[in-house]
Amino acid sequence: MTQFEQVSMRCSRMATQRYSTSFTLGIKSLAKRFRNPVYAIYGFVRFADEIVDTFNRKDNAELLAEFRKDTFQAIERGISLNPILNSFQKVVNDYSIDHELIETFLDSMEMDLKDLKYSQQLYEQYILGSAEVVGLMCLRVFTEGDRETYDKLKHNAMKLGSAFQKINFLRDLRSDYRELGRVYFPHLNMSEFDEANKKAIEADIQADFSLGFQGIKQLPKSARFGVYVAYVYYYALFKKISSLPPARILEERIRIPNSKKYSLILSSYVRHSLNMIK
Repeated sequence: MTQFEQVSMRCSRMATQRYSTSFTLGIKSLAKRFRNPVYAIYGFVRFADEIVDTFNRKDNAELLAEFRKDTFQAIERGISLNPILNSFQKVVNDYSIDHELIETFLDSMEMDLKDLKYSQQLYEQYILGSAEVVGLMCLRVFTEGDRETYDKLKHNAMKLGSAFQKINFLRDLRSDYRELGRVYFPHLNMSEFDEANKKAIEADIQADFSLGFQGIKQLPKSARFGVYVAYVYYYALFKKISSLPPARILEERIRIPNSKKYSLILSSYVRHSLNMIK
């Protein structure tokens, strides 16, 4: 790896560590050869998300269009002076990540720039682009060119990404609505968010988690523990949210304390080491 590639990757790693302690812990639990590629994927995803969520500018659409153009130009050239895109293009080219996955992801980010009322179809389209294809990018890394394993686990990887995203939606329901004017769940009236609405959303998430977990058990051992750590964290968050009344979700952003996260990792390691992931 050249010095510039090392600097680029360090930027992707720093971005991941700054934005998500949870994913950082999961990535650190992967086999060493997988860590930098997943940092690169997360850094790319995070920067696109920043454009549509927090830049709060009139030219967000133009910025996203430039980001899209620069992304594919970096992939074609095999280099970019944007360190986040430089580390991402290397992963895309090294692991032959389908460009359609990237286009679908960026299309989903573009949806955040529109004032949409989400139907079931639009909701599924957004989940596909914002989460499921990201799971597939990571799966390409984990399967290291083994197309048969990739195809076998594709649906499970998509469902795990879907579960993670839907948990984020539920956790961020208050801030998404009040700060960004977004409600992702189809046909949800925020003034009527009650236990029945919450339970229906949770049942959908549980179904995704179940399918995602079945895939984790079939991952190569070098990737299994890291993905399992992310699953355990998100499932703990899910259970915590499930135990709270709807009003509480609308009052605060529910979190898992860092001390609890480390405890979850330790218990996950024990279960994984003893082959107790069932």
